[in-house]
Amino acid sequence: MTAGHVNPKQRLEDQGITGLNSVAYNYIEPALIQAAVARGEGTLGKGGAFLVTTGQFTGRSPKDKHVVRTPLVENTIWWENNRPMDPEAFDRLHADMLEHMKGRDYFVQDLYGGADPSYRLDVRVVTELAWHGLFIRHLLRRPAREELNTFVPEWTIINCPSFKADPSRHGCRTETVITMNFDKKLILIANTAYAGENKKSVFTLLNYLLPEKGVMPMHCSANHAIGNPDDAAIFFGLSGTGKTTLSADPGRTLIGDDEHGWSDHGVFNFEGGCYAKTINLSAEAEPEIYGTTSKFGTVVENMVYDPETLDLDFEDSSLTENMRCAYPLEYISNASDTGMGGAPKNVILLTCDAYGVLPPIARLTPAQAMYHFLSGFTSKTPGTERGVVEPTPTFSTCFGAPFMPRRPEVYGKLLQQKIAEHGATCWLVNTGWTGGAFGTGKRMPIRATRALLTAALNGSLNAVEFRKDVNFGFEVPVACDGVDDTLLDPRKTWTDASAYDAQATKLVHMFAENFAQYVPHIDDDVKAAAIG
Repeated sequence: MTAGHVNPKQRLEDQGITGLNSVAYNYIEPALIQAAVARGEGTLGKGGAFLVTTGQFTGRSPKDKHVVRTPLVENTIWWENNRPMDPEAFDRLHADMLEHMKGRDYFVQDLYGGADPSYRLDVRVVTELAWHGLFIRHLLRRPAREELNTFVPEWTIINCPSFKADPSRHGCRTETVITMNFDKKLILIANTAYAGENKKSVFTLLNYLLPEKGVMPMHCSANHAIGNPDDAAIFFGLSGTGKTTLSADPGRTLIGDDEHGWSDHGVFNFEGGCYAKTINLSAEAEPEIYGTTSKFGTVVENMVYDPETLDLDFEDSSLTENMRCAYPLEYISNASDTGMGGAPKNVILLTCDAYGVLPPIARLTPAQAMYHFLSGFTSKTPGTERGVVEPTPTFSTCFGAPFMPRRPEVYGKLLQQKIAEHGATCWLVNTGWTGGAFGTGKRMPIRATRALLTAALNGSLNAVEFRKDVNFGFEVPVACDGVDDTLLDPRKTWTDASAYDAQATKLVHMFAENFAQYVPHIDDDVKAAAIG
């Protein structure tokens, strides 16, 4: 392996990482692909995409995430949601990982999170796999080449899939570990080749750091009207709810598909790329995302392909339902050059309702928006997390509980303040099931969802007649151009209305039972918006 393309100001030796065979600093995409192919990490696909499988781990391992428990963060971490690790155990893990790394080749990418220069976080990512370097180079933001000579990382991530942790020695749950040390500004990842752990570690980190600066970190996609960055919209939602698909609207400019901050300046993307699910992706329905799968440098992860023609099979989920592609944002033709927009005029909460109860769209009061934001109701979709094989109804607070190091009320109050300050209109959009629950009903038609969102974003939906939902209390439009009126009333889509009523009552009870945990921490207006 040759030396790196840029000689950084701070080398790994300066960080106490010594004895490596070679280090490739800040390789650009062709060099990373060359290295990955030479090392047998994957296959060069059509158009220069890189085809790779991640072995045993084809999704995140949220139960193996830890935060090192120190006085610095003792009183600010949501410990019920973040597994603690003793500092001494972390030190043993760190030392053992560094010893394991000796004599091996590593790849370093010096990158940053945050398109707004006021809130940029410089991060060094040290990876055992060349393609992990390619992946994170897409997903974080790339400094100008001349900046790399003076780049000094604020935080460092070391990712070593070949290292297996020892739970008894390292204070972790299994041989797989993702752990964050705020005192040492260091993240360690071991025994998983799933690349998404890299990007979600940075997201978790920003979710802790930014609220102290008055910035709302969000698990959301974002776009704005073409030629008008001030007409911005954000789309909250867990993986599988449509954040990437719905924000990639050819009629609007894409700011980003997954992670953003909302500051006094407006919305800004944390990332420099997209990580899109590819199962059942089609050139007809999603031409731009589909097109990225055969572009140079796109990482195509856990997709079955023909070994001779290299044609990708978008329907074969035998490796995982969580097949994905990672690509730079500029591969989407209408992507923002700046990764920034104004304060959102519309806030959309996406949910995938496997019960088939919720309408395709509902208008929320600010208090109702806080209620649904804290509830975070959706259905985990197969493959996104290990062990999920069919849609599973769940409540994931703030639509991103696995990435929330602080208590959810911190984020809820921040969002409430932002909505109040800027007068945003809030919507709940169900991309899940209609006409029955999972197994009986069918997925919400994407054309209908797009038509409703277009009407919401251009303001025309506010002018139609609304009805008050008897179960949830929010407002539901009774008609919208291009959408079957029946679809707007979920009860009418079921063949047995009494079965719908029973299912709705069950879901309302689930909401009420889940929300009880937040009642001691919230304001009276949000309590009044609670259902059940």
